Amino acid sequence: MTVRASARLILPIIALALAFGVYHALLAGKTEREKPVLSEKIWQVSAIEARRQSLSPTIMLYGKVESPELLQAGSPGTGVVERVLVRAGHQVQRGQLLIELDQRDFEAALLQAEADLRDIDNQIKELNIAHEANLRSLATERDLMALAEDEVARLVKLKQNNLTSETELNGARSELGRQRLAVTARELDVKSFPARLQILEARRDRAEARRNQDRLAVTRSAVRAPFDAIISRVLVSAGDRVSLGQTLVSLYPRDSLEIRAHLPANHIDAVQQALAQGRVLEASVSGRPQLERLPVRRIAGEAEATGIDIFFATRGGGVRLRPGELLSLQLQLPAQDGVFAVPYQAIYGNSRIYRIVDGRLQAIDVETVGQTRDAAEARVLIRSDQLADGDRIATTHLPNAVAGLKVRVDGD
Repeated sequence: MTVRASARLILPIIALALAFGVYHALLAGKTEREKPVLSEKIWQVSAIEARRQSLSPTIMLYGKVESPELLQAGSPGTGVVERVLVRAGHQVQRGQLLIELDQRDFEAALLQAEADLRDIDNQIKELNIAHEANLRSLATERDLMALAEDEVARLVKLKQNNLTSETELNGARSELGRQRLAVTARELDVKSFPARLQILEARRDRAEARRNQDRLAVTRSAVRAPFDAIISRVLVSAGDRVSLGQTLVSLYPRDSLEIRAHLPANHIDAVQQALAQGRVLEASVSGRPQLERLPVRRIAGEAEATGIDIFFATRGGGVRLRPGELLSLQLQLPAQDGVFAVPYQAIYGNSRIYRIVDGRLQAIDVETVGQTRDAAEARVLIRSDQLADGDRIATTHLPNAVAGLKVRVDGD
């Protein structure tokens, strides 16, 4: 074997041996790194001390301005609008002319109704005259019937003695029959007089009612404000043709506005009990000084599953309101005993808070009673049998808050 061939075989083996030696040398000289030790994270929170109190809760309600005395003036009949003197939002005085219809449309009907009434009055007079004549004629007809009866009786005696003919007797009997028919007809006219008079009087009453209605329509063709009011809407313009009962304008008294709000079902008993005891419950509207101390006027007669409607009087501040306006009200309820006032950020899901015990969170279910406001901020009133005076309540709202979470209170 040549030297070159031997070198080609030995050199790779030497390179592998050197590499293996270097690897072991490096491995032996490696420093051992300490393994990290996992530690539990501690969350920094703020806390307050629970203190049981007797406070008046305030609840937020959303109300709508309404007027129970909203008047919708309608057209007294078919006609044409001649003048419109007001617009929506105008304040008007009692008796002020608002809308005027063309009176000619109503005066023609009034003239016809008055003519019909005069016609019926004349018919009644004619019937009375005829009745007086019938009474006089009836006496005469009865006298004539008596004479005819005497004539028949006389001829019967003469016929028995063969002193008269059969023809003359039959003629007397025929005359008696005709006279009896005349008496019967005259008696019928006299007896039917009250019924015919009542029929005409009923027709006269109907005609008089139509006359009065048409006369009233002429008066109402000039629409005037029945009280001091604010115009809500005007629904016609000059030249419009309107029909009977069509609404022309709507208006409401200036002092008739009230606020309707929906009271949640969980507060109904407290409000009803307070009103039954004669207590005055009042609400206020934020940012509206003229709308403070609004008393509860009444509660609706029907309830829903979510609650019941409640009405507030607006007093003097209502003149600045308009029907349909939406307001946020704060209603102050009667004082509640044994409640705790906590910041809003301490509440989770409207029914849970976290108490701090031995540096960890402990979940407590609570009942939300309402809210109150002190000198610093608005607070939620809660009630729970698991909470006691002196307990520390976490007031920092943690997104990952769970029972057992380790925390540290600021200042500890």
